[in-house]
Amino acid sequence: MKKLSPEEERIIAHKGTEKPFSGEYWDSFRAGIYFCKRCGAPLYWSKDKFKSDCGWPSFDEEINGAVKRKKDADGMRTEIMCSRCGAHLGHVFTGEKLTSKNTRHCVNSISMEFVPEEKMNVQTMVLGGGCFWCVESAFLLVDGVIEVTSGYAGGKTKNPAYNEVCSGKTGHAEVVKLAYDAKKVSLEKLLKIFFKIHDPTSPNKQGNDVGNQYRSAIFYTEDSQKKEIEEFVKNAQKEYEKPIVTEVRKLGEFYKAEEYHQRYFEKNPLHPYCLLAIPPKIRKVKEILGKEK
Repeated sequence: MKKLSPEEERIIAHKGTEKPFSGEYWDSFRAGIYFCKRCGAPLYWSKDKFKSDCGWPSFDEEINGAVKRKKDADGMRTEIMCSRCGAHLGHVFTGEKLTSKNTRHCVNSISMEFVPEEKMNVQTMVLGGGCFWCVESAFLLVDGVIEVTSGYAGGKTKNPAYNEVCSGKTGHAEVVKLAYDAKKVSLEKLLKIFFKIHDPTSPNKQGNDVGNQYRSAIFYTEDSQKKEIEEFVKNAQKEYEKPIVTEVRKLGEFYKAEEYHQRYFEKNPLHPYCLLAIPPKIRKVKEILGKEK
């Protein structure tokens, strides 16, 4: 946690508000990402920032799962906080019709730290390794991963619903889409973690989850990723007696899963399946990250 100045403490820890039109970012629209001032968690993409003339930075969407909401004591407004550390950000308003999403996150500039696009190397990759609740939980632990989104990919059905994917008839796999800063976390490290948290030699099956929706798959988004992924898989084969069956191909369409699937373990920490399947994967990730410190 970053040590806060008295003014940052007043707003971030004690739920204060900076004066309108006084913050560093209220009228700034540079490309990049806004992070939590206190803990460094990614909060907002600049593409979701819009001009509202309210005097504070305004966003119509947060990075997936980055912000939690809580009604003020008087029940009149809804506070928004950093999901990771609980830092006060501001308030969220709906129904103003300022953008097509009809939502405005009114955020104190002082609660955020902006990193411009040119100081990062943001890339995306989509991974399928069984139940997406498990894969999502593992990658949320990795520094340099900006956003983790559960969804569906690899099939032909457009805009599939969860029950359709579960039928195995859509051709889609349960996957997570990673947005990551390649300057902070390498593709090799992400693949290393991925291979540790699932069995890449098991066709259409992970644990007790059976069906083509649970297949092992890597969908790259840049041609520059393809060679490195294929080389990694080739070298990884030396560690397994059975052949690796991981599907490797360029991403076609990614479909975001229903909202209740996002950050599922955080929302359902006592779910029996999660309690059985996810902690061992989290331990493996922590072990890898600990060894590389």
